Amino acid sequence: MSTDIEASMDAYFGPGDEEPPYDWGAAQDDPPKETAPRTWGAQDLRSVLDGSYSPPQPSVGRRDDGVGLFYPGRMNSVASESEAGKTWFALIACLQEINDGNHVLYLDFEDDAGGVVGRLLCLGAHPGTILELFHYVRPENSPSDIDLIDLAAVLETSPTLAIVDGVTEGMSLFGLELKDNTDIAKFGRLLLRPLMNAGAAVVTLDHVVKSAENRGRYSIGGVHKLNGLNGVMYILENRRPFGIGLTGKSTIRVAKDRPAQIRKNGLPHQSGMHWYADLVVKSESAEFAEAHLYAPVQRDEQERQDDEEQKRLNALKRRVLDAVGKARTPLTGKGIEDRVTGKAADVRRAVAELVDSGQISACPGPRNATLHSIPTATKPESEERAA
Repeated sequence: MSTDIEASMDAYFGPGDEEPPYDWGAAQDDPPKETAPRTWGAQDLRSVLDGSYSPPQPSVGRRDDGVGLFYPGRMNSVASESEAGKTWFALIACLQEINDGNHVLYLDFEDDAGGVVGRLLCLGAHPGTILELFHYVRPENSPSDIDLIDLAAVLETSPTLAIVDGVTEGMSLFGLELKDNTDIAKFGRLLLRPLMNAGAAVVTLDHVVKSAENRGRYSIGGVHKLNGLNGVMYILENRRPFGIGLTGKSTIRVAKDRPAQIRKNGLPHQSGMHWYADLVVKSESAEFAEAHLYAPVQRDEQERQDDEEQKRLNALKRRVLDAVGKARTPLTGKGIEDRVTGKAADVRRAVAELVDSGQISACPGPRNATLHSIPTATKPESEERAA
């Protein structure tokens, strides 16, 4: 009977009788390489049995509190909808690694050097450090022998982190089909596994399906993208958009944690995916941005529910003010309910609180109706608030 680990390895790398991976750094005329390591013999289990075995630790990249992000020598992934901050998340880890004196490989199938390095500079990276330790590669064709030699030269620097930005585009460049699980396995075998074998924490940046209902824990394409990971997979959920002059925010959740050393530093969530961090990028200008990976904060459940309820009520109040302010004549309670989407009881509660605070005037109308309007003295302020 096959184990989960065996299934995962087959999923990403293919069964053993498939074609071997590219020989990184060896041209056709080079002498043959040494044989592959012998892995089919029984392993020495004494370290596991005597308690001296230490499980893999997420030592590459870190949150603001110092807790790690990615597992070295393993395949990790970050997936989200477009513009949810995947690249910012990856570049924060890149900056941390090069500032620690480590080499980083950034294999980019989506952007260009100006976009990626420009963001690094925005985050405060020193140009000299980038030149020395940040290795940016932008493939535009399937790799030839000389291309493999070039990439092997980068791997000789022993990068601690290898970002693969744009799995969909990368697979297309290799002539592989995104939804074909066999092709996903081949892509892992041809490109991702050699990076992992070099000791780097390999991090693929990927997209999720557009439909939130059908998304679950999976990125777009075949399910073996998730099944084959032997590190961590994060899903980013955007809360506020990112952009120049904006403060963007995304919640980072753990979709998979094979070594089980990351979830324990997060908080449970009703989605089944642990809340691990909040990515916040405050863009002051095109030249400077302040980025953080905040640890999750445990809140009292009742306090959280009360806060969510108040936010929902405030949103209803804004819609009520907008409806009453735009009406040509005072509105009855039913007239407000016809214009404001929401439960009738909630709309009535919002109207009552607005009347109590003086933001809406209520006066008797025909047939025992109550008419609602914006007080003349406060109308400009109310309209501005509603807008």
